[in-house]
Amino acid sequence: MTNQTSVPTTTKFRRVAIVGKFQSEGITPILLETAEIVKNSGCEVFYETETAINTQLKDVNLIDVLNFSGNIDVVIVIGGDGTMLGVGRKIAGTNIPLIGINMGRLGYMTDIPLKSIATVLPEILSGLYETDIRQLLHAYILHNGKVIEDGLALNDVVVNRSSTAGMVELQVKVNNSFMYNQRSDGLIVATPTGSTAYSLSAGGPILHPRVFGLVLAPVAPHALSNRPIVLPGDVEISIIVAGGRDVSVNFDMQSLRVLQPGDEVLVRQSSKTVTLLHPQGYSDYQTLREKLHWNEYPSSF
Repeated sequence: MTNQTSVPTTTKFRRVAIVGKFQSEGITPILLETAEIVKNSGCEVFYETETAINTQLKDVNLIDVLNFSGNIDVVIVIGGDGTMLGVGRKIAGTNIPLIGINMGRLGYMTDIPLKSIATVLPEILSGLYETDIRQLLHAYILHNGKVIEDGLALNDVVVNRSSTAGMVELQVKVNNSFMYNQRSDGLIVATPTGSTAYSLSAGGPILHPRVFGLVLAPVAPHALSNRPIVLPGDVEISIIVAGGRDVSVNFDMQSLRVLQPGDEVLVRQSSKTVTLLHPQGYSDYQTLREKLHWNEYPSSF
């Protein structure tokens, strides 16, 4: 799902970084093929350091993700949405766009199939693309009223119990106004991007990225009246651990912090964004149709 904007064909990227899911079998030849396509498009290629080291690439230009800003014009991410989430959080706010090549199973954000890179990548690198701007969440963890940690999330911030613990008890406020006390397996705060991730599996709605909103979705609530709700995008959500054992908070399911009773998680929309680039003609609805296996009418309908 995108906030799409076509750009002039005169736009061109000069310095391109390649990041790959190096744990994937067969990733090395794909990295090399991608680099060759990029070079043939007249661009300079850099490999993200961890990617190159773990795939044993030699005699190549290396660059760390933290050094992308000011040195890289666009990033090609090869993997799945999890790889894209990790890179997106690290470069959020730098205005460096991301191109996603899908080696995963779903690929909502990494939407370019491997079989198409030889034709699609040169077009995007020459300026034929559509932009897709995604919002992030910024969450703060408070212990005894003091911030002890904070982090960004492109998909969601989730407060939940461990697999062996009982239900967690949470007190939820929105803009300091009490909403409810909830007993459940957890609570998801999702961006429109994250509305097709964990929130969807918990029964939450799908939000188009242009919707200025957040999804608040309980996970297996004790009371069936606790339903997902869409909130305005400019609210601050407070989640206080009122009870339960082995409670934690995670950001995009990739980083985790254990919480104590009385700890509070404050979630609000971040001022930072991430920009994705898609091929011209990219359709949000076609992506949803393909990924969610929605029925289609016959072409003759």
